[in-house]
Amino acid sequence: MFIDSVKIKVKAGDGGNGLVAFRREKYVPLGGPSGGDGGKGGSIIFEVDTNKSTLLDLRYSKSIVAKSGGAGKNKKMSGADGEDVIIKVPQGTVVRDLKDNSLIADLVEVNQRAIIAKGGKGGKGNRHFATGRDSAPEFAQPGEIGEAKEISLELKLLADVGLVGFPSVGKSTLLSVVSAAKPEIADYHFTTLKPNLGMVQVKDGRSFVMADLPGLIEGASQGKGLGHEFLRHIERCRVLIHVIDIGSVDGRNPIDDYKIINEELKQYEYRLSERPQIVFANKIDMDNALDNLKQFKKEFPDVKVFEGSAIIHEGIDELLYATADLLAVTPQFPLYDESVDNTHVVYNFIPEESEVEIKNLGNNQWEVISEKANRIIKTINFDKEEGVYSFGVMMKKLGVDEALRNAGAKDGDLIIINEFRFEFVE
Repeated sequence: MFIDSVKIKVKAGDGGNGLVAFRREKYVPLGGPSGGDGGKGGSIIFEVDTNKSTLLDLRYSKSIVAKSGGAGKNKKMSGADGEDVIIKVPQGTVVRDLKDNSLIADLVEVNQRAIIAKGGKGGKGNRHFATGRDSAPEFAQPGEIGEAKEISLELKLLADVGLVGFPSVGKSTLLSVVSAAKPEIADYHFTTLKPNLGMVQVKDGRSFVMADLPGLIEGASQGKGLGHEFLRHIERCRVLIHVIDIGSVDGRNPIDDYKIINEELKQYEYRLSERPQIVFANKIDMDNALDNLKQFKKEFPDVKVFEGSAIIHEGIDELLYATADLLAVTPQFPLYDESVDNTHVVYNFIPEESEVEIKNLGNNQWEVISEKANRIIKTINFDKEEGVYSFGVMMKKLGVDEALRNAGAKDGDLIIINEFRFEFVE
């Protein structure tokens, strides 16, 4: 079964808690703190596997969870790290965060890896908190929470050449003739319901990957017919072979078909109309094919047309030579905006963005909005005096105190950080 899009939840492992422990050996006076650090949580990692061609393995996975790190041990020994979970995915998989549709990874290189959800850091044991003021701290740091995300995976085939055209124009037949691929071929529309890939070998030794894709119809860019199920797979193609039924076997007008398909490519979001096209007038052996070809060339005098018949292997070599020549001079088309102007280097001073935002809630209440403060607060044990002291020091270093004063907070005001509430003390 060909599955090219799935949605799943991933949860990285939490970091292990640091340990409060002391060295208690008979002949070692004042042994001091010896609590070890917690182990880091396991991460969720996706890795490209060229032996995979579908996301079927993940179709029925509701969630993927990595193990948490082990708690710290005495004698300054660290807890075990949580094992990373490595998921094999096909080459060409795009991973997005469903929260804001942001791109997490575009996995196109062989053996490429990407951390999808990062495991939490282990908490520090109490040996790290010994100071001249407190040589025996009864405080250790909890581990960080591992990342949790809801993600979408979308497979976009890595093909050099994509076959486009209306249903039943002969795309599958052409692929079966020029490669060892065996797509389903029949005399009804939408025989091809999933993309098929084939390695094409040109007689002069050059080769490229060709994709036979489900047929387009008018309105495909808005999702009609197979719509986006088709269009996503030609996003990576560098060259398109536009196959038209010049014999009008189904009674359609090849001129209208050509215009409709190009309009759908133009309307799609990834600039598909910018891909160079080669037009293949298929089924030239039919009775009225030559008359239709003459009309087509009259309508589009600037379009180079290769005529032939895939089923009787006519005109195929010329088509493949022209395709290989065009591929040699056509660059990759980036799916995402990665354009950088390297012709000029302009140095501007950009002030560093504050990591802390203060929101006035009224009635002497202030909310601290800061991702870093939220992460810190999750690692603090407020049951211990040392934890409260450590929290105050870290908030001061982060700039929370100064930001509150600048915003107008006064002694005794209520401060809210995440779900915690504190009294502001000058």
